[in-house]
Amino acid sequence: MIQSMTGFGKHVIQLPSKKITVELKSLNSKSLDLNARMPSAYREKELDLRKIIASSLVRGKVDFGLYVEFTGDETSAEVNEAAIRNYMKQLKTIADGDDLRLLEMALRMPDAMKTEREDIDEEEYKVIQLALKEALTEINTFRSEEGNVLEKDFLDRIGNLKVLLEKVEQMDPERQADVRARLEKAVADLKTDVDANRFEQELIYYLEKYDITEEKVRLNNHLEYFGTTLQSDDSNGKKLGFISQEIGREINTIGSKANYAPMQQLVVQMKDELEKIKEQMLNVL
Repeated sequence: MIQSMTGFGKHVIQLPSKKITVELKSLNSKSLDLNARMPSAYREKELDLRKIIASSLVRGKVDFGLYVEFTGDETSAEVNEAAIRNYMKQLKTIADGDDLRLLEMALRMPDAMKTEREDIDEEEYKVIQLALKEALTEINTFRSEEGNVLEKDFLDRIGNLKVLLEKVEQMDPERQADVRARLEKAVADLKTDVDANRFEQELIYYLEKYDITEEKVRLNNHLEYFGTTLQSDDSNGKKLGFISQEIGREINTIGSKANYAPMQQLVVQMKDELEKIKEQMLNVL
C-alpha cells in the first residue's frame, strides 16, 4: 500500500489557561526535511519532538508548528519598574514632557518588560506529545488516502502499457517481414548479382540484431513487478522509481531497434504513459 508524501494534520488541546495547537504539513522531498516552529520556551523539547516526527513520517518536506495561546490570567511577563524609572529620568534631561508621555516613551525601550523563563511542566509536555501523535495520525491518514488515488492512477498506466506491449507483440511479425522486404528491394535496386546463401546469412544476422524478443519479455516482467510492489505492505517510492527506470530502458531499446514507423508510434505512446508515472512517482513515500 503506497502513501503520498503530501499531507496535513492538526490537533488542538485546551488546557485551563492555554490552548495548544500542533500542525503538520508535508510535501514531496528526497529525504526528510523538517522545519520546526515553536515558542522559544519550548525549544528544549525540539529534538525529542523531531525524533517522534521522523519515526512516523520518514520522508518529505515537513513543516511542524507548535502554537501556544494563553487563555487565562497567567502571564510570565512583568513590568520592569526599575528600568522604566531610569529611562524616564534620563528622558527628562533631554526632552520636555509630562510623566504620562515620558512613560509611553519608556515602555518602548529595551528591557521595559521582563520575562521570567519557566521550565516546561512535565504534564504539559505529555499533552504536547499527545497532540503531536494525534496530528501524526491525521497526516498519515491523509497520506494514505492520497496514496490510494496514486495507486489507482499507476494501475491504470501500467494497464495501458501492457495493452501497448501486446500491440507491439502482435505487430512484430509484420515488422520483421517489412524489414526483410525493404532489404530485398534495396539489394534488387542495386541490379547486381549477389550470392543467395551469403545474402540470406547477412539477412538473418541483420534481423537478429533488431530482434526485440528479450526486450518484450523483460518489459512484461518489469510491469508485473511494478504491480506486485504496489501491493506490498510498505510504501517504497524509491523501489518503484528504480523499476520505472528499468521499464524506460526496455521501451527505449524497443524504439531504437524497431526500425518500423507504426511500432515506433506505439513506443511514443508507451513513453508518454511512463512519463506520467514518473511525474506522480515524485510524490510517493
